[in-house]
Amino acid sequence: MSVSLRLQHLERPAYSIDLFVPDPQEVQDNYLRQKEEQADTPFPHWTKLWPAGLAMADFIHAHPEIVQDKKVLELAAGLGLPSMIAASYAQSVYCTDYLQESVTTMDRSARHLQLSNITCAVIDWNYLPHDLTADVLLLSDINYDPGQFDQLYLVLQRFIQQGALILLTTPQRLMSKPFIERLLPFCSSQYEIPVTHLQQHTPVSLLMLTASTWNLGKIGSVYK
Repeated sequence: MSVSLRLQHLERPAYSIDLFVPDPQEVQDNYLRQKEEQADTPFPHWTKLWPAGLAMADFIHAHPEIVQDKKVLELAAGLGLPSMIAASYAQSVYCTDYLQESVTTMDRSARHLQLSNITCAVIDWNYLPHDLTADVLLLSDINYDPGQFDQLYLVLQRFIQQGALILLTTPQRLMSKPFIERLLPFCSSQYEIPVTHLQQHTPVSLLMLTASTWNLGKIGSVYK
């Protein structure tokens, strides 16, 4: 999907940032046109700023020591907001998505922000390079498709076994409850982050996952 990009100024409670984003009306028109031709056309989720991504970026801005001088990787980054915030503190940031349109947009934002330590690239978590490593892995709002949960779990296991710290943010979807509960043995810390954006209020859960807490007992569910 090829759409026009516009520079959006984002004001958060503790910081502000400019990002390139696709024109929302073009996105909607293209999506409806494609859906008429093919009914199962998925919505291009990468084109929007989602509450979980905002929560991740806000958390990193509030706790920069988590990524300070670290090698950071973001998978399924969409518009790449968490990566852009992390780049102010990290040694390097590898900002990735499986769609070229997403990567092109993120790269334009990184160049606009003059972030020389970011590399934007196409990576599909189903086919990760064998030599891909990170000190910190960022994942926001990735647990929305139950058909991908088993593969996602394998991806998380891989990085945890490498010794990476994983930050995962998720809105509290009931359908993803089994997936999140499967991760709780790895959970060293858990936060509830209220996000307000475009006059909408969304509770987001942030989990910090590490190898050090493996099999140390149950942690309370993030779902009420």
